[in-house]
Amino acid sequence: MKRYTIDEYAMKIQENNLLISKNYAANIGKQFIDKVSYNSNDVAENTLFICKGKAFKEEYLDKAINEGSIAYISEIDYHKNIPCILVNNVQKTLSLVSNIYYDYPWKKMNLIGVTGTKGKSTTCYYIKYIIDEYLNDEGKPTSGIISSIDTYDGVINEESHITTPESLDLQQHFSNAQSSNITHMITEVSSQALKYGRLYDVCFDVGVFLNISEDHISPIEHSDLEDYFSSKLKLFKQCKIACINLESDFASRILEAGGNSEKIITFGTSENADIYGYNIRKDGNNIVFDVRTDKFDKEFILTMPGLFNVENALAAIAVAYSLNIPEKFIFSGLEKARSSGRMEKYVSKDKEKIVIVDYAHNKLSFTKLYESTKEEYKGRNIVTVFGCPGGKAFSRRKDLGLLAGLHSDSIILTSEDPGEEQVRTICEEIAEYVKRNNDNYEIVEDRGEAIKSSIFESEPNTIILLTGKGNEKRQKIGKAYIPCPSDVDYVIQYLEDYNNAIKEVAVSLE
Repeated sequence: MKRYTIDEYAMKIQENNLLISKNYAANIGKQFIDKVSYNSNDVAENTLFICKGKAFKEEYLDKAINEGSIAYISEIDYHKNIPCILVNNVQKTLSLVSNIYYDYPWKKMNLIGVTGTKGKSTTCYYIKYIIDEYLNDEGKPTSGIISSIDTYDGVINEESHITTPESLDLQQHFSNAQSSNITHMITEVSSQALKYGRLYDVCFDVGVFLNISEDHISPIEHSDLEDYFSSKLKLFKQCKIACINLESDFASRILEAGGNSEKIITFGTSENADIYGYNIRKDGNNIVFDVRTDKFDKEFILTMPGLFNVENALAAIAVAYSLNIPEKFIFSGLEKARSSGRMEKYVSKDKEKIVIVDYAHNKLSFTKLYESTKEEYKGRNIVTVFGCPGGKAFSRRKDLGLLAGLHSDSIILTSEDPGEEQVRTICEEIAEYVKRNNDNYEIVEDRGEAIKSSIFESEPNTIILLTGKGNEKRQKIGKAYIPCPSDVDYVIQYLEDYNNAIKEVAVSLE
């Protein structure tokens, strides 16, 4: 890793029109930086410290100086006895400095970014499965991934706590991938990361825009749909190839924004799409569909449930097409593809209870989930188990409450990352909207008990939609993330208990 001086960092910041002033003597600027950090608990000798965040306190800088920081970057001059690089946007500056510190590792890889309101994680994993089939055939390491499910960069393999990490952490992942000889990196791209410049000075080889629907509207996220939408569209200002879903709302505006990239590849179920999906049908437990491009016309198979996943598969095919990956690897990758906590299906031995564990958590994903469920599981009662997060995305309480009440036979409202709000308060607010379409609901604050009740208390011939948490093994309670069993863990446990219970009843009747 190449070392740079304080002056060299300041010069790069100035070249990007982010510098306001440099407050230090000329000779001091020749000192070399050995570490960059925005966390006062992660500082060593010769650190360049970044004062970042609305919750930043001057005492953090004091601690960083005591631990070895020799210069700092900030939007405020705290008049300390070390050099200050004063900037007009500390978030963008952090991303720029992170790129410089790790020497732009993403430039040595194929970098794919995926954004959208629904389906980002599943699409990322579809892409990963396809690319890994290709890389395995080439004898190369598997691809890296940074998603809201988990992160793998060749060194770190862990459950994720955020969709797109902070820029310094992101560049560390890219650096780890480069040092591990990883050639392809797939990244979920959040609207927040794009809005605030967490990806500033990063360019994707391929950028994917899946869809758009109102979400993340709150005082701490986006003020309205326009702010949310325009933030996501920024992806196209920093990608070479834009893959765009023609079935998305506001497709014409997305296509217009895609003009900022070097090339556009469209996908969808419209005949004029470059990646055209058609003849979509259910074949046993599989989803089968045909795809026509100027390179092939071929049938593909998805072994994950959910008719809506064809849209995610078409996006993945568009990425593979843009990277010139042969169709045989696209086929085998999609056939094997799985996404933890996304449309995972569990069935009781008597076939009376089907449980779908999915991460659906906003209006668009709920709409698609109900459409697919009613088409794939005709005649079954629908029980929905869900909640809403505390302190953000407040519109979900209305949207999901109305949809669940309209499309479910019964609803169980429960905890889902309540944060600093009370679980019951959130559930009661959702219930006000549920009641407009359905009075058959209950509030069970403990998520494990809610899942147990959905399995044991529901009628025969029922499908249970367990949404919002997927395979996450934590709940945000207060300001902390508390470890807990995942929805998958609960379902496996309670279905086993249910199976044993019906077995005992059968034996007693003999």
